[in-house]
Amino acid sequence: MTRDTLLNTDAVVIPDAPALPGLAFRRFRGEEDYAGMAAVLQAANAADGIDDFISTEELTADFIHASNFDPGRDLLIAEDGVVAAYSRVNWYEEDDDTRIYSFFGEVHPDWRRKGIGRAMVRHTERRAHQIAANHSGSAPRLLQSFAYDSQRGAAALLRQEGYRAVRHGFTMVRPHLDGLSDPPLPPGIEVRPAYPEHFRAIWEAKEEAFRDHWGHRAPTEDKYQGWLNDPFFDPDLWQVAWDAGADQVVGTVLTFVIPEENERLNRRRGYAESIAVRRPWRKRGVATALLARSLRQLKALGFTEAALHVDGENPSGALKLYESVGFQAVRRESVCRKSLGQD
Repeated sequence: MTRDTLLNTDAVVIPDAPALPGLAFRRFRGEEDYAGMAAVLQAANAADGIDDFISTEELTADFIHASNFDPGRDLLIAEDGVVAAYSRVNWYEEDDDTRIYSFFGEVHPDWRRKGIGRAMVRHTERRAHQIAANHSGSAPRLLQSFAYDSQRGAAALLRQEGYRAVRHGFTMVRPHLDGLSDPPLPPGIEVRPAYPEHFRAIWEAKEEAFRDHWGHRAPTEDKYQGWLNDPFFDPDLWQVAWDAGADQVVGTVLTFVIPEENERLNRRRGYAESIAVRRPWRKRGVATALLARSLRQLKALGFTEAALHVDGENPSGALKLYESVGFQAVRRESVCRKSLGQD
């Protein structure tokens, strides 16, 4: 099959698309597309002042392990010889049965303000309606996307298309690792190394702890496998607390490092994420002690700063906890939703 034939078979007609010479919309062709999509995301982040570097490996892992996602139908690519923009949609159910049709997309800065983003949003919504037509039940159905405050164009587009911010999260950074505290763990609680035979118990404890969080969804085997195969999965950096008497995992800080991001941005940052404590062990200082241990470990390994992400309305008061140990909010993200309606 020639390239011209392939282009004819995977082309997608977008009714709202602007007439731009050389630009065409098509379906996903396979692994060859991941590098192009990663390049678009990298350029977009740089233009928007987002100091994250998403590698091809990381983007590939995210797509491969996405749940309820058919790349052949749920991913749209715009190209002019190279990838210029892309969007994807997948769906999931929250614990209260609300069905979320979540989409994400990026347009390379060289192609912005030409109507491509709006056309792709509307195409993605049409695809979400097609997916929803096969879903029964009367639970709410919501379209969802995201935008950082620095992504002014994306945020404005979502507002114009009827989306409203319903929740905010923050990226927080501790810009140095000096003056770290050493709070003790509660009596009977101890930190143990994480070995493969413990991974399932650690995962289940983390997921149980997060069930109180806004928008939580039931864990699935696909999600577990995605976690195991995350390119930055590094149990040697984890802080996992166990109740010695009950022999149960009670809390986690699953630290990781993104080497390529650090190299490209000339920094030495570690991420303290999945900070979670199960209900019976809360309000006893477990999270504070584990986070402090994580920061001290990062410093011992030569890192100079740490970052994490937090829901701005976390019911456990996590935002204030992180501020109390030296983290500062540096970036806000808005979760934007609108009703999909019932077909």
